[in-house]
Amino acid sequence: MANKVAIIGSGPAGLTAALYAGRANLEPIVIEGLAAGGQLMLTTDVENYPGFPKGLLGPDMMALFREQAVRFGAQMVSGDVERVDFTKRPFTLWVDDKAVEADAVIVATGASAMWLGLPSETRLRGHGVSACATCDGFFFKDKAVAVVGGGDTAMEESNFLTKFASEVVIIHRRDKLRASKIMQERARRNPKISFRWNRVVTEVLGKETVEGLRLKDTTNGKEETMEAQGLFLAIGHKPNTDFLRGALEMDEHGYIKIHGNTLSSVEGVFVAGDVFDRRYRQAVTAAGSGCQAAIDAERWLEEQGHGG
Repeated sequence: MANKVAIIGSGPAGLTAALYAGRANLEPIVIEGLAAGGQLMLTTDVENYPGFPKGLLGPDMMALFREQAVRFGAQMVSGDVERVDFTKRPFTLWVDDKAVEADAVIVATGASAMWLGLPSETRLRGHGVSACATCDGFFFKDKAVAVVGGGDTAMEESNFLTKFASEVVIIHRRDKLRASKIMQERARRNPKISFRWNRVVTEVLGKETVEGLRLKDTTNGKEETMEAQGLFLAIGHKPNTDFLRGALEMDEHGYIKIHGNTLSSVEGVFVAGDVFDRRYRQAVTAAGSGCQAAIDAERWLEEQGHGG
């Protein structure tokens, strides 16, 4: 017999969907993914989630989300969904070659920040290295930070960081920005922002926290070091949708397109969180859309005669 609801992903969107689906007696099955907990598992302190005035560690927050979902009947399954069949109902998901059937599916696989791929960057992630200025900027009051990137996101994050940091250096591998003119001008006019052109980061310096960066000149190969207490990556996000190619309608970047509320291009398949939201990318907005997706799925199942 098919499950009523299968939820793919276990970040704030997926676990909130599981909580609401569980409370609606839909007995959801949650395929957590090998990167269970989503991007908050890489975040040290979360201080901007309502209801936690003292803040808490990202992994601790996700443990609470999970505990609450399980309390209301969510069944957790580890592993990644490798492929899907959305051409007929019940839908089929394959997890480690095992088939899972469901009358409705909520996709909440999120998006992953793109990183430079340096061992030192990985080691100091959450200890001065971040890919989210709005999440972590507050921790860099009166500190010098660097931002890598040349698009609108990099300009936006740099301007945001000037509210806290003493100075912000934008490091870009070319001598021209791809950001829109208005975002470029905003950054250039900000007295706290400066630019290092034709540079790439080759190493993040520091043992416990970020203390500086080693840069390489892309025109002549010369290396230099600069002091910095923080490094923010703003080189883009990649939605975790490779396994869904051909199954759901997506934009050119791989974000799932929604057709009113949380419905995907396939009736009975709903979408929540960063897998479609390329604008806000916050835990609280992901959780909100997880709630919406679960309610939409519940109402759709009732219409199909599969209610809880």
